[in-house]
Amino acid sequence: MGCLRTNAAAATACLILLIAGSPAVVFAQNMDCSIIFPANPLTAEGLAAPYQLVATDPANGPCNEGNADQSAFVQAAIFDPATHQISVYNPLVIDYGTQPAVPPVIPTLPAHAIVALWFGFNGNNLTQRTLAVNPTTLTDNHCVNGTRGSVFGQFSYCNAVAFFAAVNAAIDRRLLHVPHRGMGNDGRLCPTVRSFSIVDQDQSDNLPVTYLVTPDGLFAQNTAANVSSLIGAKKFGNPSDNGLLDRFVDPSLSCTPWKGADLADPGQTLPALPLNELQARSHVFYQALIPAGDPMVLDSQGNPSLAKLNLYRRGVDQPEVRWLGQASTAAYCHSMMHQQTNALSRRQTQLTTAPSPVASLGSNLFTFMAARLVGSYEILNCESYGVKNRVTVTTDANGVAIGATINLPAAGGGRASTAAQLSSAGVTTEDPSDDQDSDASSNSEPN
Repeated sequence: MGCLRTNAAAATACLILLIAGSPAVVFAQNMDCSIIFPANPLTAEGLAAPYQLVATDPANGPCNEGNADQSAFVQAAIFDPATHQISVYNPLVIDYGTQPAVPPVIPTLPAHAIVALWFGFNGNNLTQRTLAVNPTTLTDNHCVNGTRGSVFGQFSYCNAVAFFAAVNAAIDRRLLHVPHRGMGNDGRLCPTVRSFSIVDQDQSDNLPVTYLVTPDGLFAQNTAANVSSLIGAKKFGNPSDNGLLDRFVDPSLSCTPWKGADLADPGQTLPALPLNELQARSHVFYQALIPAGDPMVLDSQGNPSLAKLNLYRRGVDQPEVRWLGQASTAAYCHSMMHQQTNALSRRQTQLTTAPSPVASLGSNLFTFMAARLVGSYEILNCESYGVKNRVTVTTDANGVAIGATINLPAAGGGRASTAAQLSSAGVTTEDPSDDQDSDASSNSEPN
């Protein structure tokens, strides 16, 4: 759900999903920052050592974790090869050269744990960096920031490939059970981060992570102990498709995301990007997967990049492709517009009574998601593939979406219409039948 705000349309589509509010102080708007790694980031001590945020180019202004447009976030998942369970830990990010309000909790890791990290960012480009005393940290820990000279943008990861390989092996051997999605109150299976009813122009980015900021601008992990002891501290979070699903859409549909034990907060559980992706790939026949036109997988010249696309997909446990046509943006556009408009229409009552993630963008969850869909349609240039915009959004004088009309096509569009649209756009896909419902069950998931 990243923004990559390079123009007004992208800014409108940007999901400023500040999960529980944000720091009130606003600083200079340098949208490109770097995150400095601690030593040994996959160990217990490394997880508890704060990351530091700094400007990539200081000439463009400072970067501050307390600036809602520059905040960076980190999430770790820990797989125990003995119990075959996954736990979660959210490392802390602070400003360069400062100290946290409360030292992060040092987690107790299981023996031979397989740990992976994912990163999210509220600005445009977050670059992984190390201190001179630890020059090999990124390579030693299998960190991926994009291709040479072209970072993904708001997303990156470390050791994700090994983590998913171990977890999927346990799932295949039935040693780890992935919870079924359950049935939503709209009469359909609960959506996932790979449902076309949920995705936007850059799915599977950013994190369902929140931190605390004190009135004097120091940061701490969002734990029960810190909430109790840090008087006046406020929560702030990372714009993310994961957060949108876990904290807004799921509750509105009486659904519950998969959560793991929080190693920083005993007795508590947390949603996590890897858990969302693992649940999304299980028992789902037709999934939304990162398309070649996703802004985060374009090269430095704005062109599709097979190498960058596959690097990103590896970090979120999605299958790689052999050529760009297998990740058709045209097919993605069609399925996103077709399935999401149907879902918005079907869920209008539930979403209208649910709160908007950002009141300045939508008056409720329904209008917010309708405006988000229009923005994604524009950013992916879906019109160029013959895909019609089926959503009309009404805004007030302040630009807040206060109403939306879903203009569903007449019956009979279906697979033949889809194939004709893709063919006329010169697109070849492995399976152009993208009217299949990504919220429908496969044969292995009970209804």
